[in-house]
Amino acid sequence: MLSLPLLWSDAISWTSGHLVVPALALLHIGEAAGDPREIAEALLIAALQLFIIAGIFRPLESLLPAERWEDRRLTTVDRHYTLLMLLGLFPLFSFLVLMPFAHLLGGGPASAEPSGLRHWFPWFEQHPVAMFLVYYVVYDCFYYWMHRAQHAIPWWWALHSMHHSQRQMSCWSNDRGSYLDGVLQSFLLAGVGLVLGVEPSEFALLGLVSELVQNFSHANVRLRLGRLGWIGERLLVGPRFHRLHHMLRDPQRPTLHNCNFGQVLSVWDCLFGTALYGAPLRPTGVSDPVVDADNGRGLVAMQWHTLKRFWGAFRRPAGWRLGDVSFGPGYAPLHDDAAGASTPAAGRGESARAN
Repeated sequence: MLSLPLLWSDAISWTSGHLVVPALALLHIGEAAGDPREIAEALLIAALQLFIIAGIFRPLESLLPAERWEDRRLTTVDRHYTLLMLLGLFPLFSFLVLMPFAHLLGGGPASAEPSGLRHWFPWFEQHPVAMFLVYYVVYDCFYYWMHRAQHAIPWWWALHSMHHSQRQMSCWSNDRGSYLDGVLQSFLLAGVGLVLGVEPSEFALLGLVSELVQNFSHANVRLRLGRLGWIGERLLVGPRFHRLHHMLRDPQRPTLHNCNFGQVLSVWDCLFGTALYGAPLRPTGVSDPVVDADNGRGLVAMQWHTLKRFWGAFRRPAGWRLGDVSFGPGYAPLHDDAAGASTPAAGRGESARAN
């Protein structure tokens, strides 16, 4: 009887030989893209991720919904984002952009000598799993602080706000986001990986596995990881924990939504004082009508209007200070103290900005 590792290796070989190699030859980018087997493995992981989202997480949303919706119309565009990202943009970007970027900086397969953790601590050379776990902890901690910056810096919030505009947050919502923001995040996170000596192909694997966890944390389910004991939501980000991060701003407690920034490990929120447990779930989305308008747009229009918000904030350095913002005429960033915390936002019945 064939073992699972052997079946997985055979699947990689078939995908590499029948799909990846012919595609790279057609595009004349074989050497630049790297090992075809690594590309094939990334594609298979993406396909597996889609199977888990559609076959496990989506049925859970019907069985144990955190919110009940009359229809799921608003989730359709998020599903399109996920399919496009996992089956196209992410693999292409990882192997056609990040791999050459790594080579340019002296990393990746072109380097004969070990670097990063393998160079500083040769013990890791013989313990790749331990090295990967250490890298993941550093990666996740960096993501936590980057995520906080996305909410605090006006021009970065202008990009990130599209992700938070969804009123019907579901297992498809993780990949809903600005592609410019995604490129910026990828280079920052890949830079951390290069410093630690992680290969770009390992970075792609890490990103895909991390996304699977995030697909679950965005799911519209009422599961509590706290039932697992201490290792539950005090260590890992679960659906309820992350749903509080996406909640609409409460006018009575205007800073409550600034919580639960962790990607996969909630321990950072506990350590740095941003964890919120036990609060009643609120509707998700944003109160700023300029950002909330994303819910009436398609994928391309959402990208375009997000870029307009970004440019409106980026070209106004006077607005570059930490804090919650809305967007006024010409997409000018309006800080809460300027916009007025009690001013109702059109269409949502909330104050100037939510999460």
